[in-house]
Order: sequence, then structure tokens, then C-alpha cells
Amino acid sequence: MRARLLIALVAGALLPQAHAPFDHFWVAPLSYAVLFHLWGGLRPLQALWVGFAFGCAAFLAGVHWVYVSIHDYGLAHPLIASAITGLLVVFLATYVGLTGWTASRWFTNRGPVAWLAVFPAVTVLTEWCRNWVLSGFGWLAAGYSQTDSWLMGYAPVGGVYLMTWAVLLTAGAVPALAFGRWRLRTAAAAGLVLLWGGGYFLGNLRWSEATGNVIPAALVQGAVPQELKWRPEQLPATLELYRRLTEEAGDSRLIVWPEAAIPTLYGQAEGYLGEIRDWADARGSEVALGILRDDPGGGTFQNTLVVLDEEPSFYVKRHLVPYGEYFPVPGFVRRWLRLMSLPYTDAVPGDPGQPPLDIAGERVGVSICYEDLFGAEQRHYLPEATLLINVSNDAWFGDTVAPHQHLQIARVRAAEASRYLLRATNTGITAFIDPRGRVVARSPAFEPHVLRGAVQGFTGRTPYALWGDWLAVIGAALVLAGCLYGRMRVRPRS
Repeated sequence: MRARLLIALVAGALLPQAHAPFDHFWVAPLSYAVLFHLWGGLRPLQALWVGFAFGCAAFLAGVHWVYVSIHDYGLAHPLIASAITGLLVVFLATYVGLTGWTASRWFTNRGPVAWLAVFPAVTVLTEWCRNWVLSGFGWLAAGYSQTDSWLMGYAPVGGVYLMTWAVLLTAGAVPALAFGRWRLRTAAAAGLVLLWGGGYFLGNLRWSEATGNVIPAALVQGAVPQELKWRPEQLPATLELYRRLTEEAGDSRLIVWPEAAIPTLYGQAEGYLGEIRDWADARGSEVALGILRDDPGGGTFQNTLVVLDEEPSFYVKRHLVPYGEYFPVPGFVRRWLRLMSLPYTDAVPGDPGQPPLDIAGERVGVSICYEDLFGAEQRHYLPEATLLINVSNDAWFGDTVAPHQHLQIARVRAAEASRYLLRATNTGITAFIDPRGRVVARSPAFEPHVLRGAVQGFTGRTPYALWGDWLAVIGAALVLAGCLYGRMRVRPRS
């Protein structure tokens, strides 16, 4: 067990190498192949600890940037930031531990059935649960590691969890090739050819059709440092900066600013925004930008994207960040947060069913920052939406791997919908992403920049837009039901 735990730690620590910015996509199936081999023959509690060790190493290496957000920019004490980061890592690692426990407790954990059926299917289901239980945190799902591999072709069919299943089936084929008999090795090799060939084939299909309207667009990245952004004395400089950058993009039909680009409430900036609107109208442009506003319903505030028209239209962020935009804690903890000068005020979420916005002649599905982690929540835009926009503030992550991972997640969202996605961020990574999830253009990080490009609206509904995550989830559940039925039939004969 000591050796297995040590190997699990090493394999887990290497897993983030498969994700951005490293992009060694082949590491993911190899890392999971080691985990599957380690689980072989273990009792349930042993399998739980091996999976937990793998998960702790993977998430500590992959989401350690949470400490930077809480300590460097949230100004929390190092002990508090370390404790919150550690608790998050433990919580996420528990899912991997429960995967091993479930497989060992209810199914077989030896041989080809375990490698190719049980372990991949149970992992798909636990990753899916991780994306919605307690608000959800699907970061580092195995499928996200494959944005530059042929397995990306499965995104418009079954989304990131079908991609995850493909990664895990590849992982299961590795021990089958290494330890199986000749027939098993042949079957595993043939399965890999079909799996990866299928991804290549699907990736070259056209899932949507261009409307024919080419739109010159510009994404404005102000790159105001997070530690300066909300200081009152910085506001005039920020307003002038965005005015200047917008003028540089003046010949663009669509101009997008990032999340909370202007560090004040909408009601306090209406005069300035009116000037920007008049300037854009005179040039045939439209400006959409992220900004906070007072809640019209009498609550605290809302995180919004506003389109500057005569009658401004708003999208209100609906999936809020726990412990960032709302605090599910008792009153005494909230009072302590206030005394420690930490954030403690809850934002007000928007309606889950908000329709696409009309921007630059297109119907646009909008997401703000963390919301692009939840592909299933954006399906209600489709097929009506012809274009996607995500505005974000990745300045909270600093110069870590997180902005790169976040861009990778956005790429999968574009491929799932088969739509262009315009991603405007405060400090990077601002990018144009095409309907296949490829980055067409991107800005340098931490520099004021205007990223120009041309996009088109697309129509059509992908299989993922129709079925969502259910293709992968129900498929994995049916595989496990078959395994359980087979095990129950074998036991009486034994």
C-alpha cells in the first residue's frame, strides 16, 4: 500500500501536465492508466485511499492558484488562504477516492472488465457529479486536456464528459495492451484505432452553417492590475484607458470589454457610458461591456454585461462563485469576514432562462467568467444564439496556469455549440475561438491591447446542444448496469 500510495501521488501530480499551458495531452490517459492499475485487486477502503492520494496530488498541482486568488488579491491571511485551498483540494480529491471505493465495493476491480468498463464509467459519473454538486467545480475534468488532440471531435456530440470517457477508455486500453493476452491486446489496439479515428472523423464534420455575415470585431483588454483596479483614485485613469482603446477599435462592428471593466456601478457611470455609446453609434459600432449594477429588485448588486443602445440591454450573471460572489455561511462567520475586511456581501443572481442578446445583428449567448465552466447551462441559448461571448476577470489568478486552463475550458464550450466564441478578459487571455474550438487570435497577457478579428454567426444544433451531458451520463450508467448484472449472474454459478 505504501508503494501504491507513493506511485498514486506521482501519477496525480503529473496529470495537470496534460492541461494548458503544458498541453501534453497524452499524459492524461497514461496518468489514469497508472491509477487504474493501482486500483486492481484492492479492497474498497484501500482503493479509496489510493484514489484520494492521486486526487490530492492532481488538484494541488492543478488548482494551487486558488491560494493566489485568496491571499494575493483577496488579502486573506496566509493561514486562511492555505486552509481554504487545502479544503478545496481535499473536497475534490474525495471524488477520486469515492470512484475507487465504488468500483471495488460494487463491481469488479480486476482485469479487462475493470480497465475498459468499470473504472472509465464510474469516473465519468463522478466527474459529472463534481460539476454540479454544491454549485460544482468541474475544473481539470479529463476531457479538457484534449483540446489539441483528435478526441476534441467528440465535443459537439457529447460534450466534455464524452471526451472524458474517451480519455479513460484510452487509459483502460494501456494496461490491456501491457498485461493482457494476445486476443485482449488485439481488441484493445483495434478499439484505440476506432476511438481515436472516430474523434478525427467527427472533428472534421460540419455541425453548423455560417449565416454569411462577417463581422469585424475587437476585444478590449485594459490590463489594469487587480491590486489597483478598485482604488477610487484609479477610476479616472481606467475610464480614459478604455476610451482610448475603444477609439483604436473604432472601425469594428462589435467591440467587447471584459467583466467589470469599469470599477464602479452602472448607475454612477451612465454619463461616461452614454458618451461611449454616442461615439460608437456615429461609427456604426456596438459596445458590450461587463459592469456591476444595483439590483433593480432591491437586493445588493448584480454582475452584468450591458449592450450600449438607446435602451440598454443587460445579461445578469446567474451562476455565482461560492465564497467569491456569495457566501453560504452562518451569520457569525459573515460578521467575522466583515471584521477581517474580507468580502462578505452576496451578489444577486440573474434568471436562469435569460434569452440571447441582440448585438451587432446577431443573437448572442453570454456568459460571465466562471459560468463558462458549465456547458449544460448554456444549452438553452441554442440553436437560437448565433454567436457566443464570454467576459472574464482572470486577473484574480495572477501569472499562474489558471488563465490558460480557463481559455482551454472556453475552447470546449465553443466546440460543443459549434459557434464562434469571443472571450474578453481584463488581463488575459483574451481570444477569438472558432466553432471547432481553435484559438484564431489571442492577446498578450498583462498588457493593454485591442485584439481585432472577424467572426461569423452560425446556425444549427449540435448533438450536444440537443442532448447535453446525458449521452455520456446515461451511457456510463448503462455500462455499469450491465457490469452489475453480469456480476450478479456469475456469483450464483460460483
